[in-house]
Amino acid sequence: MSIVIIGTGMAGYSLAREIRKADPDVQLVMITADNGYSYPKPALSNALIQGKQPEQIITADADTMAERLNAVIHTHTRVITADSGAHTVDTDTAGIIHYDQLVLATGARPIRLPFKGDAADDLLSVNDIEEYRTFRTKLENAERIAIIGPGLIGCEFANDLAASGRSVTVIGPDPYPISTLLPEKAGKALQQGLSEIGIEWKLGTVAESINKADTGYELTLANGEKVQANVMLSAIGLKPELTLAEKMGLKTQRGIVTDRFLATSQTDIYALGDCAEVEGKNLPYVMPLMIGARALAKTLTGTPTEVVYPVMPVIIKTPAHPIVVAPAPREAVGEWQTEATTQGTRGRFKSPDGALLGFALTGDAVEEKAALLKTM
Repeated sequence: MSIVIIGTGMAGYSLAREIRKADPDVQLVMITADNGYSYPKPALSNALIQGKQPEQIITADADTMAERLNAVIHTHTRVITADSGAHTVDTDTAGIIHYDQLVLATGARPIRLPFKGDAADDLLSVNDIEEYRTFRTKLENAERIAIIGPGLIGCEFANDLAASGRSVTVIGPDPYPISTLLPEKAGKALQQGLSEIGIEWKLGTVAESINKADTGYELTLANGEKVQANVMLSAIGLKPELTLAEKMGLKTQRGIVTDRFLATSQTDIYALGDCAEVEGKNLPYVMPLMIGARALAKTLTGTPTEVVYPVMPVIIKTPAHPIVVAPAPREAVGEWQTEATTQGTRGRFKSPDGALLGFALTGDAVEEKAALLKTM
């Protein structure tokens, strides 16, 4: 039997490891459009504060991973199309590869918005190790950084950059940082904590144009303000990479639609990680990825296993004001109850009957995570 995994990010390699735990002998083939380096992607947003160069984030190259996993890894190879009837994928460098079971672990890519101006194309994003390498090079002589996007990744990068001694301005339409996950008091506590290390906020507005200037770049905001920067980073968000899935005719919505077994709309084809939408949920975090990899490995090696998600808190890497949040289900009915602590906030999302459905802890309140998890 042959299992083919498209993608060597955290999802692809995590699945491969779990498959090897379950079956040391099954034929395992991995295909990636990049160099196949293994590294923890979440480390990209706080590598500066840890003093890490790109090479220090990488844990293994493709050859090392191939040996560890007893797998064939085709690097710098793109899948042109797949034939679910013939159980084959056609690649641009490795030819036609047969599979018994195929897994798409194609991840997500940065959302790119169209901006006016002669420097719009100079806006950087950091979604992989090569983009991080470019970002580090650009930062070498940079003192002022503009970040577009006050969400989770934008705030993590802002904390990291400010801690490295740079001036940081965060821009976005949100009323407060990470507004899609946090209640208002928690978000504003984070805003205050990051302000105290020098981060400037331009919220309730958007960048309309980006132009070259003597200082590097000038961003003109919708409210008429201007922001000067040497380097600009886009942290608007990510969207599942669906190009191949759509070409193959798989059902997609926000992500590649799967059931609880991570099976897609076509027989013997599965999806895992940031690209997957599991029964209506796209969960672009490490914990659901790892849980999915363990379940899918069992399914692929002969023991059909549903993915069952426990309460999965998200730890946000903002040391200036630590945060842990366990989001309530999107369809949940209830309201946030938030109160201040000595040096942070405690937020609980409760149903009308008082059941705890989610929480958001900031500052010193993060120590209460374990107790609240037990309650949930």
